[in-house]
Formats: sequence, structure tokens, C-alpha cells
Amino acid sequence: MATEQLVVRDDPAHHRFEIALDDGTVAVAEYELREGKILFTHTEVPDGHEGKGIGTALIRFALNAARERGLTVVPICPFFADYMKKHAEVKDRLDKGGRKTLGLD
Repeated sequence: MATEQLVVRDDPAHHRFEIALDDGTVAVAEYELREGKILFTHTEVPDGHEGKGIGTALIRFALNAARERGLTVVPICPFFADYMKKHAEVKDRLDKGGRKTLGLD
């Protein structure tokens, strides 16, 4: 499945963004909401699907959703934190504590 064909959806009941994959597995980016913030706690791409851009698609979608909702981001998940550290266009979404954790202050 090409990354441009991936459908990401928010599943607020389970506190996660998800992509249903062709083999019946699901890639997820789990989150917790706090007042004015979204904490990304865990990202998981099923075995055999790593390195195909699925995790990155989840992150991009989730960060766009945070921007649309006016939420700052706390990247607890190392995959999220690494992405945010490498992409200047999303650093403005970082919570002040997240900026410090990533060494950006």
C-alpha cells in the first residue's frame, strides 16, 4: 500500500490515530488529551510494515489534527519526538516542556 493511499482516522474512544492495513493489522499513534495539549505516548507499526512511511503518515496526520485543534504537542513517544526534532515546520506546535526535552530551548 503506497503512503498516499493510506487512510488515517482518529479513534477518540481509544485515544489513537490509526491506519487499517491490508492484512487486517492496524498501525496506531496513541495519545492523551490535556487542557490545550495532546500528549503522543506511543506509536506502533505492525511487524512487516516498518520502513514504508506508515508511522510518518500517522505522525503527519496527528500533527495536522493538533494544529487544526489549536493544541500544543508533548512528544513522549521517541518516534514522535525524533520526527519533531528533525522537522522545523512542526516545532511551533511543541509544548514548552517538549521544546526543553528535545533540546530546542
